[in-house]
Amino acid sequence: MTIHEPTTAYVLTAIGDDRPGLVAALAAAVDEHGGNWVDSQLALLAGKFAGIVQVDLPPDRAQSFLDALPALADEVGLSVEATAGVRNADREPPSSALRLHLLGQDRTGMVREVTSALRAQGATIDGLRSWTREAPEGGGMLFEAEAELRLPATAGEDGVREALETIAAELMVDLELDGPE
Repeated sequence: MTIHEPTTAYVLTAIGDDRPGLVAALAAAVDEHGGNWVDSQLALLAGKFAGIVQVDLPPDRAQSFLDALPALADEVGLSVEATAGVRNADREPPSSALRLHLLGQDRTGMVREVTSALRAQGATIDGLRSWTREAPEGGGMLFEAEAELRLPATAGEDGVREALETIAAELMVDLELDGPE
């Protein structure tokens, strides 16, 4: 497939018991159907391999690719679902992009509080990664998160910053908000 041929975008969600060869099996299925692996986020969570992958496929080969996905569960134990997507070239560019970093004592409700404040400002979360780790000197567990945000033209960075700083004070967390790198 050349870059200029029309393609159909799909977002694949994959999950299975962790073992060698899961990514290779999925990549082989994409390649065997003339597809292009465009973007992905893969992780090991609680002993499970979990992944989200964007692939572009030639329209005349997309259905055969979709029909081949259930075989991956039998062959390697990887359950894959496909959802039609929108190619990056067809998406509207963000009016403003920001990066968020949060660090504080772990407690329930943190993600809800922050995402509710972002929603109230009209922000879209394009990417979110979070994790917990031991605090130094036996200080309990820390919660840390990084997010990529997209703001609509009607939302200003100052409003988002103010909303997040209010949440940061309530949650007693360190919060940084910067433009994209």
